[in-house]
Amino acid sequence: MLIKKNIILLRHKLHQYPEVSNNEYKTSERISCFIETLKPNEIITLSKTGKAFVFDSKKSGETLMFRAELDALPIIEISDLPYCSVNKGIAHSCGHDGHMAIIAGLAQKIAENRPKKGKVVLLFQPAEEIEQGAKDIVESSAFKNIKPEYIFALHNIPGKEKHKIILKKGSFAAASKGMTIELNGKTSHAAEPENGINPAIAISSIISELNNLLKDKKQFKDLSLLSFIYIRMGEISFGTSAGKAKMGITLRAFENKDMELLTQKSEAIIKNICKKEKLDYNIRYNEIFPATINNDKCISLIEQVSEKNNYKIEHLKKPFKWSEDFGYYSEKYKTGFFGLGSGVNQPALHNPEFDFPDDIIETGINIFYDIYEKINIY
Repeated sequence: MLIKKNIILLRHKLHQYPEVSNNEYKTSERISCFIETLKPNEIITLSKTGKAFVFDSKKSGETLMFRAELDALPIIEISDLPYCSVNKGIAHSCGHDGHMAIIAGLAQKIAENRPKKGKVVLLFQPAEEIEQGAKDIVESSAFKNIKPEYIFALHNIPGKEKHKIILKKGSFAAASKGMTIELNGKTSHAAEPENGINPAIAISSIISELNNLLKDKKQFKDLSLLSFIYIRMGEISFGTSAGKAKMGITLRAFENKDMELLTQKSEAIIKNICKKEKLDYNIRYNEIFPATINNDKCISLIEQVSEKNNYKIEHLKKPFKWSEDFGYYSEKYKTGFFGLGSGVNQPALHNPEFDFPDDIIETGINIFYDIYEKINIY
């Protein structure tokens, strides 16, 4: 299959006009204008900017879904490309423009070879970068009514040979969450610290005990991590002993059960320390990503069509440490998520010099289209 030039042009246009999470209005509009010409049977709006394009045989059968992401990142692009970002401080530095182009190219193929049974749904999802996008989609009544049997997606992987297919049964990408801890004591004069409750000792103890928690590897099934992101305490006033502090910690684990255990044990440590130091505390979470867990049948299908196309395959021994909000789909549906090599010398994801390579778009289209045929919808 030779990729159509309008797919490349679409990718360049998407790259040139990136939009951050939950503000992908023009991006969504541009995708809609492109796919509406292919006459899908139904267009469903999901969340603020999400779109699902349905190609329906009107006959009973399974519903197959493919997902791409709409959002870009708040990054200043370093590029002299003719289609570099014109939206200041925003760039497609993760390759979502390429992922969208792949699904748009898939739409062209499906429009030419429409399903003879069941449905195919092409989902363009907002806000992947902040986790809330997939969560909103999965919890919406409109999505629940679609009732997909299978959901597939990919992510380009810099550092891997172009066109190589990266597979992993079970957990493909880690679970993660941002933990914010607020510590509330009592401010006092720096000359009379005994009249206040300073959170400094608690902060030191929390750091020490959380690090010790991870030293006991036997309690976790697989890799579990804690990364200390920031600590803010008091004001720049040498006459004042601080009474408040805030800490940010990222929790990460390959397995969802390990994430649950890591969360519980971390909270227990913080509770005990705050009780000892007579501090009030509050814990909240954001950017919560479940682990992306692959269904065995879905991975087998991806492997079969990769072999059919003579693409090199790499089976990962361990999941990626980064997170993907596709995990919200894998909690409830049969999912297949794989990596697509985007070049050994390709700049890393979220690098300001990153630009999705056009020559791997066809590879992504071929894999998805052959899955479509393999599942016997066409």
